[in-house]
Amino acid sequence: MKLTGRVLHLLDDPDKIRRQIEGEDVEPGDTPYVYGVNTDAMISGRACTLGYTPEVLGPYFLENFLEAIPKDGVRTGGFQVVVGGHAYGSGSSREVAVVAHRGAGIELVVADSFQRIFQENMVYSGMPFTTDRGVLARLQAGEEIDPRALFRELPPLFRAVAEAGGLLPYGTRLLAGEIEPPYATERPARPMNIAEKIIAARAWAGPGRPEGLGSVAPGDQVLVRTGFRGVHEYTAGMVVALYREAWGDAPMYAPEQVAAFEDHFVLISHEAVPEGVKKLRMAPARRLTDEMIEACERNGIRVHGPGRELPPGVCHRLVLERYARPGDVVVLTDSHTPTAGVLNAFAFGVGSTAMAFALRTGLVPVTVPKVVRVEVRGEPGPFLSPKDLILHLIGDPYFREEHWRTAPTDTCIVEFAGPGLEHWDVDGLSVLTNMTVEGGLMTGVLEPNAQIARFLRERGLEDPESLFVRPDPGAHYERVIEIDLAEVPLTVATPGDSRNRAPLAEHRGQPVHNVVVASCTGGSVADLRAVAEVLRGRRLADGVRLTIIPSSAEVEREAERRGWLDLFRQLGATVSPPGCGSCIGNGPGIPLPGEVTASTTNRNFSRRMGAPGPVFLVSPAVAAASAVTGQLTDPRDLAPVHAEPLEVRS
Repeated sequence: MKLTGRVLHLLDDPDKIRRQIEGEDVEPGDTPYVYGVNTDAMISGRACTLGYTPEVLGPYFLENFLEAIPKDGVRTGGFQVVVGGHAYGSGSSREVAVVAHRGAGIELVVADSFQRIFQENMVYSGMPFTTDRGVLARLQAGEEIDPRALFRELPPLFRAVAEAGGLLPYGTRLLAGEIEPPYATERPARPMNIAEKIIAARAWAGPGRPEGLGSVAPGDQVLVRTGFRGVHEYTAGMVVALYREAWGDAPMYAPEQVAAFEDHFVLISHEAVPEGVKKLRMAPARRLTDEMIEACERNGIRVHGPGRELPPGVCHRLVLERYARPGDVVVLTDSHTPTAGVLNAFAFGVGSTAMAFALRTGLVPVTVPKVVRVEVRGEPGPFLSPKDLILHLIGDPYFREEHWRTAPTDTCIVEFAGPGLEHWDVDGLSVLTNMTVEGGLMTGVLEPNAQIARFLRERGLEDPESLFVRPDPGAHYERVIEIDLAEVPLTVATPGDSRNRAPLAEHRGQPVHNVVVASCTGGSVADLRAVAEVLRGRRLADGVRLTIIPSSAEVEREAERRGWLDLFRQLGATVSPPGCGSCIGNGPGIPLPGEVTASTTNRNFSRRMGAPGPVFLVSPAVAAASAVTGQLTDPRDLAPVHAEPLEVRS
């Protein structure tokens, strides 16, 4: 590779971005790089509906970035290298973000650090990248470099994949018995934490050998046997296209452990969605959905969705209700797959190439993470929720600034434990694991407790304790953090990033016009209960729009039975059928011009909800209180009401 094009520096100054797009070569100087250039900024949810090839996606790369880059601005600007700061590629698992780089003409990505899924997607698809800014200096000095040399700096498994030409060619050789594990398989036993025990028990030891290693340690890279695997409409078409290109009609590994979810697009046609959004998104979304359904029918994959063989809902909620079990390795092509970690599983999001590999081989590459143990004690004060706790945690500088990271390919997770967690059921606790990814982490996993056992028994698992994975005495942790719930304030994330934590008290009185209670993080039975408890006997403030979306058919039935949905409708809220999409601009709750939004969703990147406008992330109780007053409100500040208890219908 020789530098024949331009270098785009993603600086935290819209004017300097704009000047580069207009043709000026701008030096960074003292201007910092944007922290956490996210995949929504790289390629918007709207553009993702259009397809998954470089030709289609290239023009939309970084469109509207800092409101300074127009459509096709990067490609027509002749940029060959993009340079970012820390946490480059945060957010979604969408591999189309890498594809969009290619389509815009980018041949090399340089950044101070990369987020885990985005980095894996680059490795598996063969996109050159580096954290060594010296490579950029060499290119600018006229030196020609071999992009393949960059991959030689990677750990052994990543390097082996890159040298094979990508993960799918590597999978072909593996299936042919031509590959031995590029890691040691004879390992002595040692005390391990939960994640290490799950990974070690399911690690591939080579052709014809029993699975399992004596131990693993942080930084090791191994292939691990998967349990449940899943896709949705945004990703299924690309996954199947990659699969067929590599293996044609070859059978999938254990198709009974695979499901597809029609959840991300099902609410676009809702009457509350602006007509302009429907016009832009509905037709291409239907094409992607049809592509997924056709692939599922051809391969015998079960489908969840409205009018389908299995009930609708947000994929992550359905995985909890039906598929995940303690000790499993769970992967979906969605960054919020860590939701299933609440059930003592090792669950994480992957890109389309990794999923195609997993569907064919049953294996998935794993970089053994560093583990931070978070021990929660004490009792939550009034209205304190898991949402407050996780926003408080991931906004801590230790996570926000990735103090745990010492090498570019490091990963990290949280192991949650402690008696303080027993105050919340699995609905609430799943918010903790779901939002670990918002803190730049791979996943979260819960130490077994009575709440998990109760949830699993209610779903027919007679002896969940026999499956539970507990840490060994003496297991190693990168850090142990103790949290007293009495010291955790009601917390919000201010617009732009979920790690922008702030005590609610600092933002009381902030006007709010649009309140959204939805998503894999905010649409459970526990969430709707919290909203109903605040709204009972009260009314919405004038000019406030409230949207309520149950996260599954099961949640919808329970909320209907308890009378909560009737309460919301009587107050004038928009109550939609189950589905995902509102937090990504594909459903009710899209901000209207001039609106400020308070949302129970998990991500508040610029424009992610489908339109400009600041989005504050809040707990369900704070969302409801804010809908009552028209401003961010502590529910403890509301005047008492004398209302009859909510009707519970049989």
